Amino acid sequence: MRKAFVIISVLLLVAFSLQFVLAAVGAFTRPAGDDSYALHSVNGMAVIPVLTLLTILFAALAKAPGRLIGLAILPFGLVVVQALTAMLANGSTDAGGVSTPLGLTIAGLHAVNGIIAVHVVVGILQAARELARQVPAGAAPLNVREGEPV
Repeated sequence: MRKAFVIISVLLLVAFSLQFVLAAVGAFTRPAGDDSYALHSVNGMAVIPVLTLLTILFAALAKAPGRLIGLAILPFGLVVVQALTAMLANGSTDAGGVSTPLGLTIAGLHAVNGIIAVHVVVGILQAARELARQVPAGAAPLNVREGEPV
């Protein structure tokens, strides 16, 4: 289960990293339309939340320490903040639908929160890898050369 925790953590990091690429695709799509950020939205509102929940589940199933399980929960909270900042940024337009300075500031916070989320996921992945390297309590240590119990 610990290896599965590492794998799901890798997938979560890939999904978060891909999110930046998809944001750039949306930003540079010409002509820009309502669907410019469609892939960014699908990844952010479907793929990433599912992977964050799976990360929490696998952390618990891997019998990770409580602190690591808590760290695994943090990206889900950051995903909620991402959705809120996106909604606030999109809703902060003037009567003509043009972005306001407040809306652009909130959009900037959306990007900063995404960067924070990536760093948290990197920490989760590092901790998951370390956990996978540890010998579970009660298991016989393996002979490093032979791969057999000592």
